Amino acid sequence: MRLFYGLKVLSLLEFKYLPMGHHQLDSLDEQILKLIADNARIPFLEVARACNVSGAAIHQRIQKLTNLGILKGSEFVIDPEKVGYETCAYIGLYLKDPEQFDAVTEGLKQIPEVVECHFTTGQYDMFIKIYARNNHHLLDIIHDKLQPLGLSRSETIISFREAIKRQMPIMNLADED
Repeated sequence: MRLFYGLKVLSLLEFKYLPMGHHQLDSLDEQILKLIADNARIPFLEVARACNVSGAAIHQRIQKLTNLGILKGSEFVIDPEKVGYETCAYIGLYLKDPEQFDAVTEGLKQIPEVVECHFTTGQYDMFIKIYARNNHHLLDIIHDKLQPLGLSRSETIISFREAIKRQMPIMNLADED
């Protein structure tokens, strides 16, 4: 590593061996992430006051975190029950032909009730989260929309209530050393 006008500059060799997908966050980045994870609508100036920096500094950091892919968009969360979706289910899918992952994924994208899809280890080929108006609607979705995608079978787990929902924790840099 060299210094260039006081800035640390990595050589090409050092840069090549940086872990992909993991970006070094400093304490200001951590503070910002903790604040906006608790309240995504917090004004930048309030974040700036809490971090003891300028609003412009916060704006630049948010841009940096967004450009690095650490922050991904901002969204409003809709309460499924309040818009008529009373049943939340997780479904483990077994594919007839495991080489059909991509085709099945494309088919799942066409089913609006499917809100998450994961490729997992373990017994299932895929694992999805789905919302339905009620159990009868869930059964219709499974038979009419999921089974035709090429499933050998599926296992459904109905969620009675979401007990915990939160953002992933932002670890302190000091704890990592």
